Amino acid sequence: MIEIDGSHGESGGQILRTSVGLSAITGKGLKIINIRKGRPKPGLQPQHLAGVRAVAELCGVQLNAKIGDTSLVFEPSKIKGGHYDIDIGTAGAISLVLQSLVLPSLHAEKTVSLNITGGTHVSWSPSMDYMQHVFGYYMKKLGLDVSIDVERCGFYPKGGGLVSVKIKPGVPRQLCLTDRGELVGYYAMSLASEDLKERKVAERQLKSVDLKLSGKSIQYVKSDSPGSSIHLSALYENCILGSSAIGQQGKKAEDIGKEALDKLKKENESGACFDSHMADQILPFMAFAPGSSVSVTEVTEHVKTNIWVIEQFMPVKFEIKGNIIRVNA
Repeated sequence: MIEIDGSHGESGGQILRTSVGLSAITGKGLKIINIRKGRPKPGLQPQHLAGVRAVAELCGVQLNAKIGDTSLVFEPSKIKGGHYDIDIGTAGAISLVLQSLVLPSLHAEKTVSLNITGGTHVSWSPSMDYMQHVFGYYMKKLGLDVSIDVERCGFYPKGGGLVSVKIKPGVPRQLCLTDRGELVGYYAMSLASEDLKERKVAERQLKSVDLKLSGKSIQYVKSDSPGSSIHLSALYENCILGSSAIGQQGKKAEDIGKEALDKLKKENESGACFDSHMADQILPFMAFAPGSSVSVTEVTEHVKTNIWVIEQFMPVKFEIKGNIIRVNA
């Protein structure tokens, strides 16, 4: 059994998500302690618990865990596949639950299909627009068949969003991305709940985006709570960068657009192929394709922590030179 200290490095939920996924794949038992130690609400929160329970269900095992737990033991079995309905029960981020599920689902005995209910556009997590357009882009680059469809949007505090996902078993292929190539274009997706249509929130979010857009989408959606979001992406010949910003009560729609724009400009200035959110997400997939190398906007504490977790389970070593990360067998 491998013991992981959840207080290591940045001490966030990514330690839990990566550990449980790799435990399921490798068949190595896991004991994790100090889960999210030092966070305002330490221990398992609804989206963390939903993700771990879903992985346990994929493996056909029982999990003894509840909200607030700061430790758990996970004893994996064969990853079965099939269809699963997952309800986070709050506006907890569906994207974070997906981060727990995609990697082990690739090693299932058959295709995995998921219906996940919760938050689609909430703070402190990748928006589902980001997951579709950036994460989904890189799944294709890795030769993996992962489809993500947002059936209904869910904002804080009620959630109620619904995302359907289909993941076919497969092995990531080697990924060598250190050169962006030429810029293809900038794209924007601005959305808001229907009750904000009269105030033109989606249109106003776009007003601050002073980019020459190759494409844009403005949407008003049904939802249980009012809310809004904007997603921007920069598509290059070899990669894509993304940034999102979530609407907040008391914050001007124009400021939301500027927030997303400032983030994207910062990512662009780095010259890297992977933005700061995608950098740590791609690492577990790279571990199954030694020889892969990628350039990242920044080698963050999240990145270093995820590398540490992966190396506890996998016979690989990550090498960092400047902003380039390479995985060696």
